[in-house]
Amino acid sequence: MKYHRLGPTDLNVSEVAFGVWTVSTGWWGKMTEDEGAGLLQQSLHEGITFYDTADTYGEGLGETILAKAFPKERNNIIIATKFGYDFYSFQARAGHRERPQNFTPQFIRYACEQSLLRLKTDYIDLYQLHNPRMEHIHSDEIFATLQDLVREGKIRHYGFALGPDIGWFEEGAEAMRLRRAPSVQIIYSLLEPDPGRAFFPVAQETGSGLLARVPHASEILTDKFVDIPRFEPGDHRALRRAQWLRQAMEKRKQLLFLAEGTGRTLAHAAIKFCMAQPAIAAVLPNIASEADLKEYAAASDAPDLTPDELSRIQELLDHNYYVEEGPREELRSSRTAPSPTGSRG
Repeated sequence: MKYHRLGPTDLNVSEVAFGVWTVSTGWWGKMTEDEGAGLLQQSLHEGITFYDTADTYGEGLGETILAKAFPKERNNIIIATKFGYDFYSFQARAGHRERPQNFTPQFIRYACEQSLLRLKTDYIDLYQLHNPRMEHIHSDEIFATLQDLVREGKIRHYGFALGPDIGWFEEGAEAMRLRRAPSVQIIYSLLEPDPGRAFFPVAQETGSGLLARVPHASEILTDKFVDIPRFEPGDHRALRRAQWLRQAMEKRKQLLFLAEGTGRTLAHAAIKFCMAQPAIAAVLPNIASEADLKEYAAASDAPDLTPDELSRIQELLDHNYYVEEGPREELRSSRTAPSPTGSRG
């Protein structure tokens, strides 16, 4: 496993991180709390030391399961969590409908204290605004509160986790330029490079560190599927549009050269593509099984993409993989269902 400094922070993170939502939300199928904790424990043995969760994951379970998995490892792991959704007052919701947000100073402090209690720790390494809007990024009182929490030792750093539908490029660029964000979490993959790649020059300008989630684009960029996948009811990926899935599988065929005689799998290549960007400190693949864990963790030691491979990828991206878009489907409302990325984060 390789490790990288996250932007200007003192956090040295494993380049393959663990997004705890896979073991706490039920969006990847059912998993018991003990099974989830066991998978987290095993990940530490694979060299993963960076764990990203949120207070809303499983309505607190994402944080309590980390505490259960690592009762004596706090000094050996880095914990990132998120705040901004008031699930304390608004627990009932239909499907994946977005909860009301609350970024008042009083709520931030309350949410932070509750996260500390669930995590059974005195401090949070990275405290992230969860899908903030522009108004939140412009709010001085939010960042005064966060600075107070840093001074009090309750958080070490704060950052931004951006959603695909509700706060994206403009919000991320403003967070980096106005707030000098040390960390911004984005969606970025071979199949969904935009608008993620527009962040790279801004990150270079500001020195911000980036975290890339869903690098496998709903596991299309793995060997799990050889045809258009069908997901079980309850799996959030079932909400993807059929047109997107058809096009994604066509694009996948154009990328198989990255795994043919190269000493790496397609899943490794997808992670290596993200890590070819200097601003990206870590990727957050969807680890939902022991097989996922072992393959994705092994990507760190797989061969890097060559300049020729990166050039060929760039050509494919420039021409949309030579895949016709077809008629545009009606988009779901961002207030009622996840975007084609299948991830609010």
